[in-house]
Amino acid sequence: MTTLAIQRQGGGALAILLSETRMEFLRLLRAPAFSVPVITFPLLFYVLFGVVMVPHNAGEPVLRQIFANFTVFGVMAPGLFGLGVTLAIERDRGLLQLKRALPLPPSAYLGAKLLMAMSFSAIVSLLLMVVAVTVGQVVLALTQWLTLFALAVVGALPFCGLGLLIGTLVKGQAAPALINLIYLPMSFLSGVLIPLQALPHALAVAAPIWPCYHLSQLAQAAVGGTSASGVATHILALIGMASVLFGIALRRWARLR
Repeated sequence: MTTLAIQRQGGGALAILLSETRMEFLRLLRAPAFSVPVITFPLLFYVLFGVVMVPHNAGEPVLRQIFANFTVFGVMAPGLFGLGVTLAIERDRGLLQLKRALPLPPSAYLGAKLLMAMSFSAIVSLLLMVVAVTVGQVVLALTQWLTLFALAVVGALPFCGLGLLIGTLVKGQAAPALINLIYLPMSFLSGVLIPLQALPHALAVAAPIWPCYHLSQLAQAAVGGTSASGVATHILALIGMASVLFGIALRRWARLR
């Protein structure tokens, strides 16, 4: 159902937002260039590096730690690519001007993209959980599974803010390359894909500048590990980073409109 049809039937802002979210989600789900790598790459990486290449004598704490880190790695991509690339491409194609001409609440366009990214993050985290239970030998309590799932969904927001900022800064052709230049190095430098102990000291001490470091620490705490600076510190760091990223991105967005 289109936005105009919803308004004619008396639908409110929430109905419009949900309709926009549904259309945005289905559009990207049906786009193999987005949905295939976003959903399958984290699964393949986890199976290869978190299951196949892990020593057989690795204890349960190690298996939980690896799984938690790959969950963080998986939920980063929907926000970065789902907002960064699509917004940049839609800017180039003039879609923002078309959206302004529609009877659409100003918040519905970006709100739908945020909910779309969180939906993909939920799918990725659930699929990773299935793999972890079936072949990853990961055993967690129900509360731990639920906590990690909630972290995966809500934790996508800082990366949505970063993706939104990138989408307002670069053109559509440059956005995928720039995001890849940020996504993978950030994953390594934050200790998500490799232990911080394996990094040079100068790089390891700079890990807290990355939002995925703090999300990884929270994920470790959720599966029974310990966080480096306490749970509250990492939550506040993520809230602060997300606020800054969204604040700058929305100022850029206002200029584009």
